Amino acid sequence: MMTLPQWLEAYDESHRHPFNIAMHKLCVPLIVLSLLGMLMALPGPLPWAWLAVLAGVAWYWRLSRQAALVMALLCSVGLLLLSAAQSAGWPLGYLSLLVFALAWAGQFVGHAREGRKPSFTQDLQFLLIGPLWTLRVLWLRLGLIDRETPTKP
Repeated sequence: MMTLPQWLEAYDESHRHPFNIAMHKLCVPLIVLSLLGMLMALPGPLPWAWLAVLAGVAWYWRLSRQAALVMALLCSVGLLLLSAAQSAGWPLGYLSLLVFALAWAGQFVGHAREGRKPSFTQDLQFLLIGPLWTLRVLWLRLGLIDRETPTKP
């Protein structure tokens, strides 16, 4: 299994253009939040969004306990905000779908500018690395990667 620095370095290979980096810093958190919003809007007895967060955190735990805890905290805050929006009567499913589509469009515009295909076309696990990659400055501060890692801070 690859380490967190190895995953970040591999992800970084197709994310070097400043425009693409900026698009990812904007769009990746929106994609995560909107995906959780769509899952939260699903009817039924199971809390699909919370189950997805648990599955993601379990995967992150194998990479880094600190990364897993940070992602659990950020996703929990996102879920609480989404829950408040849903309780306020916002059409969470529709809004989340719209944000999801627009954010993915932004990702593809960034990759078109980069001139490289998205990383997830090589390995679907890169879909879970994207959120970690957008937080790489935090990983530097926590000591999970060092300054020698090719991933730019």
